[in-house]
Formats: sequence, C-alpha cells, structure tokens
Amino acid sequence: MANGTATPTDLDTRLEAHRTELTGYCYRMLGSSFEAEDAVQDTMVRAWRSYDKFEGRSSLRSWLYRIATNVCLDMLTAGNKRARPMDLTESTPLARAALSPRPDNTWLEPMPDARVLPTTHDPAEAAVAKESVRLAFMAALQQLPAKQRAVLILREVLAWKASEVAELLDTSVASVNSALQRARATLAERQEPGAEAAVSDPLDEDQQKLLDRYVAAFEGYDMTALTALLHEDAVMTMPPFDLWLTGTRDITGFMTTLGAPCAGSRLVPVQVNGLPGFAQYKPDPDKGGFVPWAVQVLEISEGRITGFHCFLDTQRWFPLFDLPLHLEAETDQVEQGA
Repeated sequence: MANGTATPTDLDTRLEAHRTELTGYCYRMLGSSFEAEDAVQDTMVRAWRSYDKFEGRSSLRSWLYRIATNVCLDMLTAGNKRARPMDLTESTPLARAALSPRPDNTWLEPMPDARVLPTTHDPAEAAVAKESVRLAFMAALQQLPAKQRAVLILREVLAWKASEVAELLDTSVASVNSALQRARATLAERQEPGAEAAVSDPLDEDQQKLLDRYVAAFEGYDMTALTALLHEDAVMTMPPFDLWLTGTRDITGFMTTLGAPCAGSRLVPVQVNGLPGFAQYKPDPDKGGFVPWAVQVLEISEGRITGFHCFLDTQRWFPLFDLPLHLEAETDQVEQGA
C-alpha cells in the first residue's frame, strides 16, 4: 500500500498540512466558524482511523476532501441555513429598534482569514479565496442545497475539474455540471447586500485612508465624520440580534442612543472574511481600561463604507481571533496574536 511506511508523526504532519484549506472548505459549506473547525477535526480523526485502507488511488488531498464533504453533508442534514439579519427580517426604523436575540445556530459567523485562507503566491488565486469567504458570498452559499453548495465551491472556488468532483461525490460528470448550472442560476437571481464590496488586496492607498478616517471617527465618536464615510444606504447588523438598520441617519442615531456606551471605544485591526475589520473594545466602567464588545466587519464600495457588521458574542469571537479579553487604559493598540 502507498501508506505502508508512514509513521504516526509523518501522518500527522501530512494531515496537518491540509488543515487550513479544509477549514476554509468546511466553513464555506457550514457558515459556522466553530462547526467548521469541528468538521475538520472529525475529518482528521476519520482519516487517521481509516488510513490503512487508503490505497493511494487518489491523492491524499482528494481523499481528505471526500471525507470532509461527507462530514459536512451529515452535519447539514438538519437543514439549518446560517443567515444574516437581512436574510430574516425587514430593516427596522430606529424609532422601532428593539434588540431581540436569536439562537447562535441562526447566524452566519465571522472567521479570521488566517484560519481559512492558505498561503499562496498567486495573487489571482488569493483574490478568489478572499472573495469566497466574504459575508455576502457566504450568505448566498447558504441558500443552496448542500450538494449544490459542495459542487459550486469545488468547481468555482477551488477550481476542481468536473470529473474530479464527480469522483468525489460518487456521481456523474453530467450530474455535476447540472448541479453547477442550477447553483449559478440561484446565485444570479439573488442580489446579496454587500455583494458589490470591492476591497483590493492589499488595501490600496484610498481604502487605507478611508479606514484610518473610520478609526478616528469611531474612536472619537464623531457622528458627523462617520456620516461622511458611510454610503447613504449603508447597512448595520449586530448578531445575535436580528435588528438591522439602513442609512446614515438611523445608524448614527442608534450609536448615540442605544449604542451610546460605545463612546470612547478602541479599535484593533483584524483580517476577517477577506475584508477589513476591527476588534472593538469599549470602556470598562468597573475595572478601567477596555473590554471586548464586537468584531466589526466592514464592506467598502466606491470609496464609502456600505456594510458595518458587528458580531457581539465576544466570549466566542475574541479567543478565535487570538485577541486579549482586556486592554489597559493606556493601551491604544495591541498586536493581534498569530
């Protein structure tokens, strides 16, 4: 057998080499950071236990993707579709704003780039990978049946051949091509908010200046300056609450009323979902310094911020991003952990 001479250490090393890309695949399939990591761990355990049956007729990578796909399809049999607030409710005027949480398994979850985007020296490949984990694309994927989702990701994101996908899914090339066509048609019918986000990689000079101005406006809680940076139809979301707001007037109005305790916050840059983002720490009135409040994900288009998404479950998100759970009062910035 092809695996006959592999030692446990060799096998661990070979499996671990695929962890990041497999996590990216499972994340696109499941829409959940933590479920994706659980799925990859399950994949690794299954691969370890059945490695003596792996005969090398496909590459180790293809074999691992087959296992990961089966794990994800099993997890998706419950039919739960991860969503954003705008996928579930209508936009709420500020006058009727109410913070109503929904269960964790409702929401599309943020993910650090480093956990899902393998290192590549091909700029075009890197751009496709980043675009394929952006929130709007992730939300669109969630609308597809599970097998169509797998086909679209494998064919259009990972650039597998139809014959390779057919072999992985134990189906025909014709069936794969049909599933891809249906998936494309479904996505074409949907105009996802945020789909127009245009962020270069790395950020160009104008985009970096926009983010610098955003940090100054947010940390200074300057609503006039913030309004100048937001698109007139900008969207603000705050999972786990299903409330979402549209337009500069309602967004800044919320920030100066229900969101007023965020005044004086500090922002730490993070790379999240292929987009610029920040870990927001707000003042701690009890102990001093700053405590985690949100992971912000920003969508940018034509020189303005069009999406402003705040994920508030900080006890889950900040450890995922290797971020501290407290900033000292004199600390304006911290280095994000590796």
